[in-house]
Amino acid sequence: MKNSISKTNLNNFNKAFSANKSAKISRNALVRSDINNIAMDWDGLRSVDHTYSDIVSNEMAKVTNQKASGRCWGFAGLNLMRLAFAEKYDLKDFEFSQNYFMFCDKLEKSNYFLENIFKTFDEQYESRLMMHLLNDPVQDGGQWDMFVNLIDKYGALPQSVMPESYQSSKSRMMNGFLTRKLREFAWVLREMNAKGAKLTDLRKEKESMLSTIYSMLCIFLGNPPETFDWQVKNKDKKLIRFNDLTPLEFCKKHVNVNLHDKVCLIHSPMSNKKTYQHYTVSYLGNVVDGKIISYANVEMDDIKRATVKSLKSNEAVWFGCDVGKMFHRDLGVMNIDLYDYESVLGTNFNMNKGTRLEYGDSIMTHAMLFTGVDLVKNQPTKWRVENSWGEKGGNKGYFLMTDKWFDEYNFEVVIDKKYLPKRILEIFNQEPVALDPWDPMGSLAT
Repeated sequence: MKNSISKTNLNNFNKAFSANKSAKISRNALVRSDINNIAMDWDGLRSVDHTYSDIVSNEMAKVTNQKASGRCWGFAGLNLMRLAFAEKYDLKDFEFSQNYFMFCDKLEKSNYFLENIFKTFDEQYESRLMMHLLNDPVQDGGQWDMFVNLIDKYGALPQSVMPESYQSSKSRMMNGFLTRKLREFAWVLREMNAKGAKLTDLRKEKESMLSTIYSMLCIFLGNPPETFDWQVKNKDKKLIRFNDLTPLEFCKKHVNVNLHDKVCLIHSPMSNKKTYQHYTVSYLGNVVDGKIISYANVEMDDIKRATVKSLKSNEAVWFGCDVGKMFHRDLGVMNIDLYDYESVLGTNFNMNKGTRLEYGDSIMTHAMLFTGVDLVKNQPTKWRVENSWGEKGGNKGYFLMTDKWFDEYNFEVVIDKKYLPKRILEIFNQEPVALDPWDPMGSLAT
């Protein structure tokens, strides 16, 4: 074939399609129907069964709902913490304030962004790095180590103390205004620097900028309290009362989860990454001088063994995956065999996990919690997932992930160190290799 499409090519393409009866049947079905309804595989559908051999005993009856926001990583982290808190105080239901968490995250991301502008004064505005930094400076997304940074610095609140606002549940417009202002601030700082402004003057200007961001956040999300009183009745109707606590005191005194005992494992079989190597991601974070992004790239069997150990020890597991692939939202099912797209479309899709990452076909898009696993002869067949999209999908908001789906589209888990062998823990003693800011392993935060 020549470099352009000729009339002969078009005629041949059309003849080949017209001679293909299966293609014409698919055409007739798809021009008027959703492809997922047409491609749904009966064997995949009838295998949906929300029963498991092992479920954490403190699993909450009601799932949370992040609504029209990208706070999944924060919801998953707070959901992990609420299991321990609710178990400690024998509570039927409980939620931390996701709005308070969001307020702190947006403020810290704004400062982190401006500090990155200081670091890149020598970059041309059109460089790939600058375009990356300016693209989405206060996105809703984040990573596990960013979650730990916020809890360490700001603590947490019960949801009723700082409830959801319209903007926290529907964040697009708020993010747009904050982004517009931060881009303006980046321009101002770079112009001041180009004209020879002193560092002290630049930092004074940055402080004024952050005061503006803080005020905007208060307008969008409400003022975060410095101290609070809170009370609740447990399952036995016993009143539990907390008085005059700061968010940090509340978290340190009453939430029995040591976040620093947990580490992040990834499975990224890309050609630019080594197995059993320590990685970080450049220019990715929220709290300046906080924990850096820290990953140990391991084999999938390492991830599964550690996850099963954690669940069997009654500890849920935070994880990051590509939720949109081979997924049915209403059924709440992630199953490689759920759809037969290849038969419908008359072509095979041959990329493996590593190739999909390298060529932009798969990235981490969502964080959730594993709360259960179904083991047959000590091998996992499916996983129970606590999502943060409300109770409509799946089993009242709890989703099912098949083990084959786990292999292909799960990329990251957070595991307590006590469930990991020495050889895995020693990876974190290595000097981390810094990945590019746009690496797929940073996508959950963008």
